[in-house]
Amino acid sequence: MLFSPCLLGCSRTCSRVLGLSLGTAALFAAGANTALLFPNWDATYLLRGLIGRHALLGSGLWAGGLMILTALLAGGLALLGALICFVHSGVALRDGPLCMFNVLSFNQTQAWKYGYPFKDLRHTNYLYDQSLWSSVCLEPPTAVVWHVSFFSVLLCVSALQLLLIAVHFINSFLSLFCSFCEE
Repeated sequence: MLFSPCLLGCSRTCSRVLGLSLGTAALFAAGANTALLFPNWDATYLLRGLIGRHALLGSGLWAGGLMILTALLAGGLALLGALICFVHSGVALRDGPLCMFNVLSFNQTQAWKYGYPFKDLRHTNYLYDQSLWSSVCLEPPTAVVWHVSFFSVLLCVSALQLLLIAVHFINSFLSLFCSFCEE
């Protein structure tokens, strides 16, 4: 016999472990996205509408969180949710945080505005130049660290979710063939 009952039992155990791992990863993604809505644990930025569009989109909540939890029942939805969260987190890291920064206006006076100061940097990648992290964004005071930290968590968690979903698909495929061998 090609597949033994031991292999089938191992496959079932693997499914349980994968389900628990995906559920835990979904909770971490939802938690990281929730933290992004409260820079420095301060709700005033959310209340004043000063949260970046990447955080407000909430891909960690609905894609990396809710869709993954829902998709423990439907693998394709889980794959889509993890992929959306992964791509969105990468784009958010590329664009940088929404923050108040100093801009020279047309009459060369100082002006402060909210925007994405790192989005249009062509020659410098803010992720590798940490001297920009505290010198560009004036408010929230640790906007870059907050943004990079939690979107990095989302990127890593969604990459882990993609890996776990791939293993889950392989395991399900093997379980399908093992069930034909059962007596």
